[in-house]
Amino acid sequence: FLTPDDVDRIVSKGHHRESVTAPDLIAIEETFMQSHASSKSMNRLASSISVLALAALLGACATDSGQTSKGPAALKVSDYAAILSDANRPSADKADDAARKPAEVLAFSQIKSGDTILEMEAGRGWYSDILSSAIGPSGKLIVQYPPEFAYGEAAFKARTDAGRLKNTTITVTAFDKLQAPDNSVDKVLWILGPHEVYFTPRNAKAGVLGDPAKTYAEIARVLKPGGMFIAMDHAAEAGAALTIAQTAHRIDPAVVLAAAKTAGLQFVDKSDVLANPSDDRTKMVFDATVRRHTDQFLFRFRKAK
Repeated sequence: FLTPDDVDRIVSKGHHRESVTAPDLIAIEETFMQSHASSKSMNRLASSISVLALAALLGACATDSGQTSKGPAALKVSDYAAILSDANRPSADKADDAARKPAEVLAFSQIKSGDTILEMEAGRGWYSDILSSAIGPSGKLIVQYPPEFAYGEAAFKARTDAGRLKNTTITVTAFDKLQAPDNSVDKVLWILGPHEVYFTPRNAKAGVLGDPAKTYAEIARVLKPGGMFIAMDHAAEAGAALTIAQTAHRIDPAVVLAAAKTAGLQFVDKSDVLANPSDDRTKMVFDATVRRHTDQFLFRFRKAK
């Protein structure tokens, strides 16, 4: 059973937020239950209760905030200040920060240094540039866009020519043919793109961008167990037909929720950081009266461990 010195050791671990193990707790219980335990041990045990409870609470808070014993903490909003203000970041990118709120979006996404991230439909690399810096040299960014969306190639070339995106691989595939091994990606981000699997480019065959069900299955396939899928898009009215993806580049959030669930991805949380209840959800997102001010939903899903 525990001696006073043993109790001191365990209490000290609690004070310093070190791991209080299961054997520690069992020993405490056994000693507490013994009627012949010394009064000094009993007094120290009583005083340790609040310390150990605090240590457990702090540990739980660290887990909720994205920090685990296996890796770094998720980046917070304030952690993105240096990335966004980087003197070498294109000024045209910085001009959109106020409207797009990348620090808030990525903080919600729980990005960590060293992550492997697959960014679907990366456009011209606006988010790619920020993600590349956020995950650092030990991280890996896989950029994806369909061949029909190659409008961003020149922008990506300019970024790489400027020495940026050094940890990035660019892949050109349909949404349902992601180029990543099974269980290899920490997070998949699809920013302003889930409606595209219901959109057909001009002079193209329907479905050329990817089958919806197969696309979500691919997302689940590449994610590591416990990995995250972050989906954001322009919201349509509840119950809107899928054809609104073609006419307005929007989607009913319920469609994304259902598709992710069917693929086995568990809904975790949502953010209203880019919500705009006054948005006319029937308007084309490029309409000057709503552009950069649409009502946008932001969801986070998890693949089962």
